[in-house]
Amino acid sequence: MKKSLIAAASLAAIAAAFPAASQAQTATTGAYANLNLGLDDLGSPDLKIVQGRLGYRFNNWLGVEGEAATGLKGDTDTIAGVDVSTKMRHELAGYVVGFAPISPNTDLLARVGYGTTRLRTTVGGVADSASNESWNYGVGAQHFFDGANGVRVDYTRQEFNHDQGHANVWTIGYTRKF
Repeated sequence: MKKSLIAAASLAAIAAAFPAASQAQTATTGAYANLNLGLDDLGSPDLKIVQGRLGYRFNNWLGVEGEAATGLKGDTDTIAGVDVSTKMRHELAGYVVGFAPISPNTDLLARVGYGTTRLRTTVGGVADSASNESWNYGVGAQHFFDGANGVRVDYTRQEFNHDQGHANVWTIGYTRKF
């Protein structure tokens, strides 16, 4: 149910932008890249990450992107008197991206994709790594200052398969059109 509500809200936000988008100039198509810093909130722990994306925008409205991330800083929580340290080893994902141009240099965006996340957990000196696959979806915005260089902010929800929980990922970073 939560997934349906978030997806419906994302579509409503994009639909609301269509009247403004019809007045926006034609956006350039082609390749782009992002370099982001982010917070990956797994409930407990909260992981600091660095993330890179490579994408291709086919037209004003549709694109694809690949994403890779790694942990910058792990998090240690105390559970039942025992320290549990967690760090992201890597995250890889692919997305279909919908763009809604609201001005010549500004877009709203929504994306949906699939990915894998590998975490390393250490409890009492014993370490273990595990990977979880997830369906991911999110919304964001980007603004270009000079037509090629800009800033992008976004939120992505990762719903891990087999009831393994979820993560909320917030990022902000540099974006570049090629």
